Amino acid sequence: MLMGGFLEKDAVMLAGSAGAGKTTIALQYLVSGIQESNEPGIYVSFEQLPDQIYRDAKNFGWDLRKMEEENKLRIICTSPDLLFTTESGESILDFPIKDIHPRRIAIDSLSHLSMFAGEKNMRLETYRLISWLKMNNLSSLLLWETSNISGQVSSITDAGLSFLVDTIVLLKFVEIDSAIRKGLVVIKMRGSDHDKKLREYEITSKGVVVSAPFSNYEGLMSGNARRVAKLDQATQNFAEAFSRKKR
Repeated sequence: MLMGGFLEKDAVMLAGSAGAGKTTIALQYLVSGIQESNEPGIYVSFEQLPDQIYRDAKNFGWDLRKMEEENKLRIICTSPDLLFTTESGESILDFPIKDIHPRRIAIDSLSHLSMFAGEKNMRLETYRLISWLKMNNLSSLLLWETSNISGQVSSITDAGLSFLVDTIVLLKFVEIDSAIRKGLVVIKMRGSDHDKKLREYEITSKGVVVSAPFSNYEGLMSGNARRVAKLDQATQNFAEAFSRKKR
């Protein structure tokens, strides 16, 4: 879907409502960087405590404590107002950056940052954050919580953040045949001719797995899913209707 992956030092927004799997994908992004590319990472949380993060990660077979002991990962739980500077004038991220030389960072979430910064200053604070991350050569995954469980999602653009990030990946619940399923789509990706299809994904025991597109349905983004007849079936239906009319 990403034509090879996220571009280095890009700021990626991962948007979705509660329960969509944003935190799981963020941890998987860091773990994959450590295990597959030897890229240390930092996970910043404004809500969860470390023990909860360690516990949830173990459900997917990820030993975050061990990764920390090996200086491949740092878990930082803090308040949004401490993210940029402390009383000494340094960022709370300065030491872990010097300590493990991370290549990736996940911030959970920008929505909590908005509560600190306020709606009026949110774009400025986000711009400052993204600029600071890029100056420190960090590829970032920035989580954003949308309010819509299903239907159209406009909170990203309403907050005025869509033009600040390089990539937007949207996680979305879709209702099909009275069942809730999960869909993922790349809304925007600078510098890449990315996949435009809405694809189904599942949260498995090994993390998030993305599968086939919802090729037999339309109207999923609006929340009004409709099954689309295949071409041969549509042709047959037309022929039968024409035959009945002819009689």
